[in-house]
Amino acid sequence: MIGLRFGTLLCLGALLLPAQELREYESKVTEFTLSNGLHFILLERHQVPVVSFRTYVNAGSAQDPAGQTGLAHMLERLAFKGTESVGTGNWAAEKKALEDLEAAYDRLEQERNQGLRANPSKIALLEADVGAASAAALKEQNPGEFARAIQENGGVGVSCHATPDSIETSYDLPSNRIELWFLLESQRLAHPVFRDFYTERQLARAEIRNTVESRALPKLQQALLATAFAAIPYRNPVLGWPSDVANLRPSGAKAFFDTYYVPGNIVIAIVGDVDPANARRLADRYFGAIPAKPLPPLMHTAEPPMGPKSVALWADTQPLLLIGYQRPGDTSRDDAAFDLIRMILADGRTGWMYNDLVEEKRIAQGVEAIATFPSGRYVNLFVLTVIPARDHTLEENRKALDDLLARFESKPVDAGTLARVKNMVRGRIARRLGSNQQLAALLPSYYVTYGDWRKLFTVANDFDHLTAEELQRVAVQYFIPANRTIAYITNVAQPVTLPSGPGGPQ
Repeated sequence: MIGLRFGTLLCLGALLLPAQELREYESKVTEFTLSNGLHFILLERHQVPVVSFRTYVNAGSAQDPAGQTGLAHMLERLAFKGTESVGTGNWAAEKKALEDLEAAYDRLEQERNQGLRANPSKIALLEADVGAASAAALKEQNPGEFARAIQENGGVGVSCHATPDSIETSYDLPSNRIELWFLLESQRLAHPVFRDFYTERQLARAEIRNTVESRALPKLQQALLATAFAAIPYRNPVLGWPSDVANLRPSGAKAFFDTYYVPGNIVIAIVGDVDPANARRLADRYFGAIPAKPLPPLMHTAEPPMGPKSVALWADTQPLLLIGYQRPGDTSRDDAAFDLIRMILADGRTGWMYNDLVEEKRIAQGVEAIATFPSGRYVNLFVLTVIPARDHTLEENRKALDDLLARFESKPVDAGTLARVKNMVRGRIARRLGSNQQLAALLPSYYVTYGDWRKLFTVANDFDHLTAEELQRVAVQYFIPANRTIAYITNVAQPVTLPSGPGGPQ
């Protein structure tokens, strides 16, 4: 997400609340853990008879197995395909048809795996068998029944979203339909059916073509990550590499699901007009029977120091420049500083980047910065983005960015600028604290990231105590050539060089 992350924004919003009000706010939260390890966080807000639900699975594309990138995204696409009792006309017949489909695909894959010795005529016949088996399975289905059950009962905002660090499903229901959510969600976690897998796989490949391969910025961001990281899986796109996605199978999705969708690896937030005692009773009734399973293994891969890097893409399109600096993850004590630095550099027309590159020097027509990219669980990137103005080069924009970062090194940010960005953050967040959906998203995220949802409020102190000298220290420590990756798109011969001398390779 471009700009300051919402989780951080909400933390700053808490600065608006006195300590007594914060304690009262916390008193409205109830949390409990079922015997199988599934954790619930409930926040009572009875202003309107609506409840927001969020299921947070502590795994994302960073957990995609080698050769199966895009698998977490496929779980996103399959989230609301239904269960053994919802989405089918006859589960016994559909189950048999799905097994026949997989057997037909196994035979096709076996022939394809012969490579140069594969028989094209046989492949064509086997593809026809797969098509027939797929049609037979479709006849036994009730497409869209799961989503319709939600919508016909007043549900809105039905969504599933995979990130590098999580897979999250959410929607809202009237509070008198709360038991429907417990029924549907428990069945979705206990007895999922990955219907229409191969159709969704084709759609996932089309999504890659339409949203990445045909668009300059996402394509360059993908190249930036693949170049910046040699080891940690942030180098892989959430949507997956096309060649991997083309070969994903339901068996891989089931293995991912069985490994990561275990009760102890899931946190559920319920925010709104909810009665905690009733919710606990329903949780025991519907989710309690899901068996406990071992937690998935933690990722231990560390990114080795590699020095400055660069990557160039050649295309008949608008030149574009990205500069990414490796930075530590969300739990670092410097996390809040990166967010404020981002605001100082690129918060709209008041940011240094816009004032210097766009208005004064007129060498750029667009600028942006991202404090945390692509996600924050592990080492990630602080990214600067520039679209050069016509008749101005990528190189002169790169040098101008170096000069801006050098301003942090030469002297601390003035008190007025620091106060301005803090006030801007507070003002924005004050308007967002009333959203059930956003609170439902943040509570499990903070619980997983920091081990306690209360960090949602106490982290505000990290921002309140930030000084100009601390921002200067962070800039000097991390915005160095050894942490830098430069990625650019150009349609003419205008290479971007790694600088030397002051601010250059050390």
